[in-house]
Amino acid sequence: MTRVGRDFSYTMQSLAVPPVSADVMFASTRFPNYRTGANDENENENGKSVSMKEVIAKETAQLLEQQKRLSVRDLASKFEKGLAAAAKLSDEAKLRDVVCLEKHVLLKKLRDALESLRGRVVGKNKDDVEEAISMVEALAVQLTQREGELIQEKAEVKKLASFLQQASEDAKKLVDEERSFARTEIENARAAVQRVEEALQEQEKLSRASGTQLAISRRGEESGSSLFELDGTTALGSYLQIQLCSDRAPQLSECSVQWYRLTSEGGNRDIISGATKSIYAPEPSDVGRILQVDVISDGQSITLATTDPIDPAAGLGNYVEALVRRHDTEFNVVIIQMNGVDHSSESIHVLHVGKMRMKLCKGKTTVAKEYYSSSMQLCGVRGGGNAAAQASFWQPKIGLSFVLGFESERERNAAIMLARRFAFDCNIMLAGPDDRAAQKS
Repeated sequence: MTRVGRDFSYTMQSLAVPPVSADVMFASTRFPNYRTGANDENENENGKSVSMKEVIAKETAQLLEQQKRLSVRDLASKFEKGLAAAAKLSDEAKLRDVVCLEKHVLLKKLRDALESLRGRVVGKNKDDVEEAISMVEALAVQLTQREGELIQEKAEVKKLASFLQQASEDAKKLVDEERSFARTEIENARAAVQRVEEALQEQEKLSRASGTQLAISRRGEESGSSLFELDGTTALGSYLQIQLCSDRAPQLSECSVQWYRLTSEGGNRDIISGATKSIYAPEPSDVGRILQVDVISDGQSITLATTDPIDPAAGLGNYVEALVRRHDTEFNVVIIQMNGVDHSSESIHVLHVGKMRMKLCKGKTTVAKEYYSSSMQLCGVRGGGNAAAQASFWQPKIGLSFVLGFESERERNAAIMLARRFAFDCNIMLAGPDDRAAQKS
């Protein structure tokens, strides 16, 4: 029988296992000193007989307890950090790798110590050592499996975190798209409301204009008989016409006619130069003012007046404001007269109304082009049939004048208002013949 010599204790001291970390402390930094007693039993330092199997089982139980304490503490630490410490996952992973490495080193050293011990003992003690080695190997296998499970859990957590991050980005993108769509819908709704309001205003003014058919204000200054009346609507874009209402009334061709605009109710009258026909189409200068007309026949003067001021055309102001933002606006026109002579051609021309000048073109040919100046005149045609509301008088310079027909009353009035707006910005009062003198007075 081989006995363990005295040098065994010193050998075990040199093979003592160092502590794993500050959190994991063994009861001793070395294997305890054992002596082989009678019947091949070991004796500890106190002289108590202890079998090798019990020694190995005790040391293994301590190791398992330390591993359990380490695992629980690490798990508790992870739960305490939570999502707030997500940025430190890489550092924690490194720390776990170090701990796992220390576990493997510990088990390897323990197995090496048992292998060295197996070569020094025989008999029952050797069997105990081999059984302890098997237990250490099984523990190593369990540790490896646990590490594999932790790695898999870590991968699943990373996958879940990536999925949640992608879902968050998708949700944010969806919110931005919905917000943009909502803004677009709001803008469309606002535009629709504005269009409805403009339509309602136009409808209201049309209703008011149709309801305020021009009544006759007949004042026979010398005879109180009712001979003439005014027919039409008091609104921009329409026209007023003198009509006979009595068999005793003289023919209009035998009468002289002159139209006036009142500066204010009961105020002075401004003569409308050139408005000497039985038909007159109000222009933008007439808006908000009462119109009067004198009919003189055989020395008898009869004055007719509108009962209400001239109303603006519905939506015309907003239309002109939109055109002001442009540098140049084009209107399709037809030349009706040139220098007072009827124009035979009915070809389409283009009238350019710009911020600094006006230009009349036919294709690439320029018929007239002038900057705004005091010699330029622009107003509605003052008399001349039921198409007068669509025609305007334009004198670019002295010695050159046109009567232009527009596509609609709205286009004619918009061109006049736009040109006067740009001319005013150039310190020019753009008006009709003799209108400046009336304005100054």
